[in-house]
This record gives sequence, C-alpha cells and structure tokens, in this order.
Amino acid sequence: MSTKVKWSWTSVLIGATSAMAATALLLAKPKDPTFRVISIDLTSFKLNLHHVDAELILIVHVTNPNIAPIHYSSTTMSIFYEGSLLGVAQVAAGSQPPRSCQLLKLPTRLDGAELAHHAMKFFADVAKREMVLDAKVDIGGTAKVLWWEHRFNVQVDSHVTVDPVFLDVIDQENTSQLDLFPA
Repeated sequence: MSTKVKWSWTSVLIGATSAMAATALLLAKPKDPTFRVISIDLTSFKLNLHHVDAELILIVHVTNPNIAPIHYSSTTMSIFYEGSLLGVAQVAAGSQPPRSCQLLKLPTRLDGAELAHHAMKFFADVAKREMVLDAKVDIGGTAKVLWWEHRFNVQVDSHVTVDPVFLDVIDQENTSQLDLFPA
C-alpha cells in the first residue's frame, strides 16, 4: 500500500530560507571591534602639598561591526607614559547593539607624582606640544547569537599622541584582538 505525498512548494521555500539564514548566522565570522579616542576633557586639577592629580574624561568611539549584540563587564584601562603607569580610566559595564557605534565617556585619574618622575621628558613634550601615551585594556563579555551565548575577550592596545597643552588628540594607532570562547 503506497501513500502519495503532496509537496507544498511554499513549505519547501520557507524551510530552505530558514536553513540558509540559520547557517549564515552560525557561520558569520566575528570581527574585531574598533576603538578611537575622540577627545580628552580636563575635569579637575588637584594640587596638594605633596601630590598633584588630574581628572579627565576620555571620549572613546566604539564600533561593534558584528551581527550580534554584546554585553560587557566593567574593567579599567591602564594608561602609561614612558613605560610607567600614569593612571587608569574606568570602563562601566554596558551593552551595544549589533552593527552600531557609540561614544563611551571614561572617567580617568592621572597621578601627577608619577609624571614628576619623568619631569624632564614631560617638559620637553610640552615644549614640542606632543606627548605619547599608551593604553591597555581587556574587556570581557558575552555575545548572543540566536539562543547561544558566547563569551569573548577583547584586548585593546592604543598608542595615542596628544597635545599636552590643549589636550587635543593629534594621532593614534589602536589594535584590538578578539578571542571567542566556546559556549
């Protein structure tokens, strides 16, 4: 006894389209996010008898080029001058939609006592109005594709040249490395 199967081309088309969309989502290669320092704003300058501190706001443009939204945890960015830790910037926990850009405002504190250890180099940099800072940060979080959450870590290294008088960003080179961890 044989039963005849009636094919519905609409069902076949919907099934094939769904399979292709799911495959495209699962096989989409993650791309490294991009980071760019837009501006540096001095918010306070504290001069004590033995200590000088500067508080700044770093405005950083972040691009998520991936098809998945991301959620990241809070962390700190280390800022170096002449190889010495000059200060830290706080990166608050947050999220970013897929294929989007946003501006992050990072509160930053610089240690004037550490800068004093490099006084001769700092004054030479002020005279030529070019100061080179390096920054490093590791950002961890999750990206959700369909119903799977994937952990990730992004390591960002920045080499930023600023005008120490007006705090203008003159030039910068940023590199990032994205590492995905299996679910």
